[in-house]
Amino acid sequence: MKAKNNLLILALSGLLTGQLYAQEKAITNTGESPFAVQNAVNMGDVSWTKGFWAERTSVCYERMVPHLWDVYTSADISHAYRNFEIAAGLAEGEHKGPSFHDGDFYKTLEAVCALYAQTKDERLLQMIDEVTPVIAKSQREDGYIYTKATIDQRNSGENIEFQDRLSFEAYNIGHLMTAGCIHYRVTGNKNLLNIAVKAADYLYGFYKKSNPTLARNAICPSHYMGTIELYRTTKDPKYLELAQHLVDIKGEIEDGTDDNQDRIPFRQQNKAMGHAVRASYLYAGVTDLVTEIQDTTLSNRLFAIWDDVVKHKMYITGGLGSLYDGTSPDGTSYNPTDVQKIHQAFGRDYQLPNLTAHNETCANIGNMLWNWRMAGLTGDAKYIDVLELALYNSVLSGISLDGDKFLYTNPLSYSSNLPFQQRWSKKRVPYISLSNCCPPNVVRTIAEVSSYAYSVSDDAVWVNLFGGNILDTEYKGQKIKISQESNYPWDGDASFVVEELPANYVLKLRIPGWADDAKIMKNNKEVAFQTEKGYAILSAGLKKGDRITLQLPMNVTFMEANPLVEEARNQVAVMRGPVVYCLEKADVPENADIFDLKINASSSFEPVEESVLGQSIVFLQGNAYTDNTEKWNTLYRKVSADEQEAVSVKLVPYFAWGNRTFGDMAVWLPRK
Repeated sequence: MKAKNNLLILALSGLLTGQLYAQEKAITNTGESPFAVQNAVNMGDVSWTKGFWAERTSVCYERMVPHLWDVYTSADISHAYRNFEIAAGLAEGEHKGPSFHDGDFYKTLEAVCALYAQTKDERLLQMIDEVTPVIAKSQREDGYIYTKATIDQRNSGENIEFQDRLSFEAYNIGHLMTAGCIHYRVTGNKNLLNIAVKAADYLYGFYKKSNPTLARNAICPSHYMGTIELYRTTKDPKYLELAQHLVDIKGEIEDGTDDNQDRIPFRQQNKAMGHAVRASYLYAGVTDLVTEIQDTTLSNRLFAIWDDVVKHKMYITGGLGSLYDGTSPDGTSYNPTDVQKIHQAFGRDYQLPNLTAHNETCANIGNMLWNWRMAGLTGDAKYIDVLELALYNSVLSGISLDGDKFLYTNPLSYSSNLPFQQRWSKKRVPYISLSNCCPPNVVRTIAEVSSYAYSVSDDAVWVNLFGGNILDTEYKGQKIKISQESNYPWDGDASFVVEELPANYVLKLRIPGWADDAKIMKNNKEVAFQTEKGYAILSAGLKKGDRITLQLPMNVTFMEANPLVEEARNQVAVMRGPVVYCLEKADVPENADIFDLKINASSSFEPVEESVLGQSIVFLQGNAYTDNTEKWNTLYRKVSADEQEAVSVKLVPYFAWGNRTFGDMAVWLPRK
């Protein structure tokens, strides 16, 4: 207990002096969390050197963040920053844009901070320093900050704060808290953190006196994660108390909805329900909470819901939220309190349509955020497997390869022949005017991928993600430096050179769930290894100069879905490593219809590397088969008895579809 008190004193003194100690600069600061099994390394301690993530980070620096900054500071496009100027009294006008635009701007600030942690480019800090005083001036003295309410209240004279349960005050403040913590961790500057602290103090007082119905406007609970991260940053126990209260109050609402995950108290939930973004953010926040306090009534719910998601409700791309609109619970009642309309719904078990899949990019990022926290809580690699699946597929698909165009939804199939137009564009666009929440979310995620690559604990370095990088960190006073060489995900080999490692430490290498017959070499000699929760353990005794090589067979794999997934029945999807592939119109003969092409699961597909918009992409070259070249002009037709004809095709990684030309696409293809 005395040692823990000393650590608390050190942490508090660091906060007061502006000095941050090891692990307190991590993206999720679990260094003092009593129930964390593994901890993130400090932001900036992993630098990409060569390969996939080096390329993506370079595009993030050169295109993604500059484009995003221009969008959000241009009143002619998004009005987000202009809303802060109006709320601060520095400009005249009305609030424009969605009510969650404040949160979008905070996510943009977080992306800038994460990029600064890796590049140390002072120009990035200057961008933040220019806008932070305006944000501070838009905040009321009592800590309340929400540009829409402030502007509308000034213009109408009415007090409208927290009156609309569909409003996004708490969501915005949640992203402010996260951005404030990240900014402080990578710069040591508390100016943005101080704004977040004032806002959190306001929330603490508000939730203390509000009734459950009024408090249910936690419509997209980013503030669950934000509140816990603020607690970890300031060590103020009232923020932990607030987080517990936020979870508990969801169980006290009498007229709750599945759309907001409060029809059933969380401690009674066993299945994923409702709005996929709000749900995944809730699950991530609750995981944060149980990393700080022991509460099996919460953690057992997380385990049950996770099983439900991966066994019944998650796309092969890691996407969440299958339906544009769903109803829950099932029933024949016409009472709206019994049958509720839900946007971006999980749907029923196995209800995973392709052409009309929703899979909002934010939901897929929410899947990542949740699984990252579950991995930290349990030390189980299966959660990193899901994180990686979503990251390489349904997250990266939300942004163009050149970094300045975005998708809101991520379908698994697209057809130009659909006789109706879906609500959201399937072609990436520079600005999603109705809801631009996904672009800053995906950009901050890419800027932060290096923070997910490794974890540390008292006796181990955990390798979570692969790619060319250098880990240079310190954990509890002990120096750790490891360099990694890998062309993952295009190649399955990853080599690690130990440069500095404490004598008692082991190296834990994640063996992905898709990898069969993985091999490990130590200084060019194959070694036996044991696995624990999906990690291969290289025993202590590693010394400076040791080279460890992990070899993962990168075979082309043909996947099939459970027969209860109706739209994928008798079809196959193609994967290679963690990457899901699809067939695009651009890669088939001009007279071929991709929806008439069949895939033979015993066919040979060979990797072919090409450059698309400056990015190295591995395609799969092979044959598909067709037995009917007749164009569809009816609902049904006779099966052709003609001999099947081989058609040369290329499969493109799903995340890269639509980057060359825009046209028909399918992940699931009929099985020959």
